[in-house]
Amino acid sequence: MPAPAPKRPRQSRSGLTDTGVRKAAAKSDRSRAREFALQALYQHLVGRNDAESIDHFTRDLAGFHKADSVHYDALLHGCIEQSAELDALIVPLLDRKLEEISPVERSVMWIGVYEMRNCLDVPWRVVLNECIELAKEFGGTDGHKYVNGILNGLAPSLRAAEVQADKAGKAGKTNTDSSTD
Repeated sequence: MPAPAPKRPRQSRSGLTDTGVRKAAAKSDRSRAREFALQALYQHLVGRNDAESIDHFTRDLAGFHKADSVHYDALLHGCIEQSAELDALIVPLLDRKLEEISPVERSVMWIGVYEMRNCLDVPWRVVLNECIELAKEFGGTDGHKYVNGILNGLAPSLRAAEVQADKAGKAGKTNTDSSTD
């Protein structure tokens, strides 16, 4: 009887769980702030709770001390205060009524649009990637694809110079990569 084949060591996927979601230890303070803001905005949309009540409740949750509380405050209060403006930007890109959008995906889109408009220190691609990750972790099966499409559609108008610079950089890189001397 042949000896069993030796088990190959599992590849390390540092910072990721088996499902591909980032482990809590690998998350930045801002990523944590976005997660808590998402939960808080969900409470606002579903429970119709006011920002102050939600804020007090959220700050008592386990792990909040590891979040960037200033960024959390900006996201929670900013998204609620600017909700009509955020919705007005999102609605033209939707393929259904706003009321048919899951509260999780809507909250994630609010966070993305808010950050693209107000947090210019965060690169637009970081905003996009963080929102996709939030939607993957907390949203429906393909919610992240929907969020990606909407935020990618808004990026050229909300971060025009940054998006153009990215496109120009990629075009220049492609041209130099393909040239032969």
